Amino acid sequence: MRRDEDSRKRDDVVVVGAGFSGLHAAARLADRGFAVTLIEARERVGGRAELHRFPNGDTVDVGGQWIGPGHDRMYRLVSDLGARSYPLYHAGARLLKLGNRARRYRGLIPPASPWALITLELALRRFEHMAASLDPEAPWQHPKAPVWDRMTVAEWMRRHLRSRTARRLFTIGIGAVFATAPEEISLLHALFYARAADGFRGLLEVEGGAQQDRVFGGIADLAERYAARCRRMGVRLLLGAPVTTIVHDHGGVRVRMDTGEIPARRAILALPPNQLRRIRFDPPVPARRDRLWQRMPAGRAIKCIAQYARPFWREKGLSGEAVGGRGPVHVTFDNTEEGARAGLLMGFVIGPEADRLSAVPAAERRAAVLESFAEFFGPAARDAIAYVDKDWGAEEWTRGCYAGLMGPGTWTAYGPELRAPIGPLHFAGTETARRWYGYFEGALEAAERAADEVTCTLKG
Repeated sequence: MRRDEDSRKRDDVVVVGAGFSGLHAAARLADRGFAVTLIEARERVGGRAELHRFPNGDTVDVGGQWIGPGHDRMYRLVSDLGARSYPLYHAGARLLKLGNRARRYRGLIPPASPWALITLELALRRFEHMAASLDPEAPWQHPKAPVWDRMTVAEWMRRHLRSRTARRLFTIGIGAVFATAPEEISLLHALFYARAADGFRGLLEVEGGAQQDRVFGGIADLAERYAARCRRMGVRLLLGAPVTTIVHDHGGVRVRMDTGEIPARRAILALPPNQLRRIRFDPPVPARRDRLWQRMPAGRAIKCIAQYARPFWREKGLSGEAVGGRGPVHVTFDNTEEGARAGLLMGFVIGPEADRLSAVPAAERRAAVLESFAEFFGPAARDAIAYVDKDWGAEEWTRGCYAGLMGPGTWTAYGPELRAPIGPLHFAGTETARRWYGYFEGALEAAERAADEVTCTLKG
């Protein structure tokens, strides 16, 4: 149980990774009276949440930022930590550009030919029906799981989206949700992801969807508040301390860093799979677990935000939401914080285009992104007063986002390995969530499961 830091000989639990999942697991365990150390490789908390400050003092999340209906844990956390949420700006018309002209529309369904819209609607209904039949705790157990897991999303699209326009729109949607191309993920993974979030349409929508709300001051600031609470609860927080080795056996764990070693009875690893593979385990984790982690690369996304003297697109009756274009940005949002004078446009560069732009000089990347914004919103979009982008694939302790993805055959071959403890090692992080996989809500759900496993073991 909790002891004074000077007299502590061995922790009850070491939590590795101070993103929302690690913070939440540490807080729950500390609240139950356990001695907890939380270790983070970065010099900050928050994981895939990070804050940027513009020259005028305004701030913006350059990592994850949204919460929406169904994110009950996140809304509760926002309230408990004294923060407030507000709706993403959504008033006005959206834009769709698939040819030479941008067309205005409202609602989720864009303006397209009747054939394209019928094809798209039927495909969405089929996709949603298939997803609803899955058990998010064990999608590999579905009778059709072997068939769906052999197939990529692109293969399914070729079968059910005969309209070229419908295929392009569905491709943009897949990119926006998964930060990858349809050729790179299994159909079963996409269906599970939708099922874990109560449907695919909600993942695309603002009002009533996963992009509905933001947090004043930023999600990353919320993580800092949570870290301060953890410290007050007695959690020892170590930043700038990459874990190199974890020695584990029936007697507990020894978590090693360049600066020393921390012994504990149990460990929770709240890291994405690609970062788990950077740690040396002694003894090695089972081969099947390692093969699972090998087969869960992260999506690729560069989040790009341009600041303007004012949100000029609103004067034209536009919401700031746009879809299509020549690229590299194919989806945009108005990212202006409620009450701010300066306006923000935000877009993502994802998948293969993120790979390409990641390699070019920063000035060239900025010019390409602003040209994408101008394609939708006119020449004024080139005149940004400030600009920032975050290439999460280049981030040393993340190497991609939004979350780990599964290609064909992974769920059915290795699904049972995803959340199972290995001796005294337990696993959290949004990639182990049963609900809202890939979101901060999923990170909190996974943390609660892992903390409950540890509690049951230590108090059982």
